[in-house]
Amino acid sequence: MGLIFSSESLRSAPPAPAATGLGDLPESCAASVLAYLEPTDICRLGRLNRAFRGASWADFVWESKLPENYGVLVEKVLGGGRVVGNGLSKREMYTRLCRANVFDGGTKRVWLDKCTSRVCISIASKGLAITGIDDRRYWSHIPTEESRFGTVAYLQQTWWFQVEGEMEFPFPAGSYSVFFRIQLGRAQRKFGRRICNSEHVHGWDKKPVRFQLWTSDGQCASSQCFLGEPGKWMNYHVGDFAVGSQHASTKVKFCMTQIDCTHTKGGLCVDSVIIYPSESKERLMRF
Repeated sequence: MGLIFSSESLRSAPPAPAATGLGDLPESCAASVLAYLEPTDICRLGRLNRAFRGASWADFVWESKLPENYGVLVEKVLGGGRVVGNGLSKREMYTRLCRANVFDGGTKRVWLDKCTSRVCISIASKGLAITGIDDRRYWSHIPTEESRFGTVAYLQQTWWFQVEGEMEFPFPAGSYSVFFRIQLGRAQRKFGRRICNSEHVHGWDKKPVRFQLWTSDGQCASSQCFLGEPGKWMNYHVGDFAVGSQHASTKVKFCMTQIDCTHTKGGLCVDSVIIYPSESKERLMRF
């Protein structure tokens, strides 16, 4: 009887509960966790299991990574109606905005800085107003792999050096820094090695170059310095400006001049102007 009772008891005992894990976490809970993480971490955790994979595509997760005026940016950069009409998710919008999007005839590129969700803009030398650029005795456009635009403006010699430009854009609120990316000397490749021809470099040690910027709401900044380090691309800081409104475009004007006509100057490559979030400008200046 004892044996029979024992076997019956074993057969009627409830099964042991199955082990639970992260895969059993509700997708909504997983999405709430992901909203606090950086984009790279979100994508990494999205490969963990089905719950996190679904949560990593939640619109509210990626909306928190987009600038507050992302709708205006999508309209300006991606062609808003067409993008929304294609049913793009917020994650896809974020991914596209983080790419280098070309506009204005290929002379400008815009992308989101992943660390700050702020706009970065690069303006090619062909998108700038350069005094004397059409006179081949002084200036020429030369192809190079060292520019993201594939070409730079090279100054052989001039008395009056002036480079100007402007940009009107719906910048997200925040502080931005403006830089000129330039190099003394002309870089070339021979037998697979990079060499710099400094033959025409002269005059930049006589007087400093002056950098200035102005904005449509009355901000201004200026700085000046001597140019140096031939053969190395340098980002020269023009100044900073702040954007407060999320709904209005800000126009920024900037220039670089050395117009002392007591001496000539030359041997300079102008690649681009860069507008970058001020919080990250130290990172930019290291390159």
